[in-house]
Amino acid sequence: MRKYKFFVDLAKEEQWLNEMASQGYVLAGKSGASYRFESGEPGSFVLRIDYRSFKHAADFEDYRLLFEDSGWRHIAGTKSSGAQYFLKKTADQSEDIFSDADSKAGKFKRLSEMWFSLAVCFLPILTALVMAGNIDLTAFLQPAKLYYTPGLWDKTGADFWGAFLFETPFALLRGFIWLILPVSIVLYAVFAAKARKQYNKTLNKI
Repeated sequence: MRKYKFFVDLAKEEQWLNEMASQGYVLAGKSGASYRFESGEPGSFVLRIDYRSFKHAADFEDYRLLFEDSGWRHIAGTKSSGAQYFLKKTADQSEDIFSDADSKAGKFKRLSEMWFSLAVCFLPILTALVMAGNIDLTAFLQPAKLYYTPGLWDKTGADFWGAFLFETPFALLRGFIWLILPVSIVLYAVFAAKARKQYNKTLNKI
């Protein structure tokens, strides 16, 4: 069985995957937003998610073996993917892959740093576009100037609507595609703040 979901909160993702396992659907693989499940005995599996990336394949293999020696099977994740998924067959639903609070909270700290670094990476690009004059803020007030079809505004009836509807997607791209940058920066900053909040919450809870 496959399901498609997108998460930015590892805690919510882990909770959902364990709820699926409690119903007899055990995670068997993951690619992007696609989750592949296999049938398993309800309540007999626990899944945990860590967040860690590696520069070297050997370090990644050592990391996987460390958990597998403790009975945790690596289900999904690559050396550079960040999110790592581990599964263990156990009736103890409280069992964790982490031995202390700092280790458990550390995944949220690393996730927060990742989101923050993405936000910072987009800032120079946005600044360069502004400095080069490639962003025209007057387009919000005068969107008509984004249309290049000669004589468009003198056309009437079907001629006008045909030309207008044809060019509108291109006009929107010309005038507003740059909005992807500030929106992405804000979203990444929000995700970083949420991960940092989860980091502090995890430390205080344990």
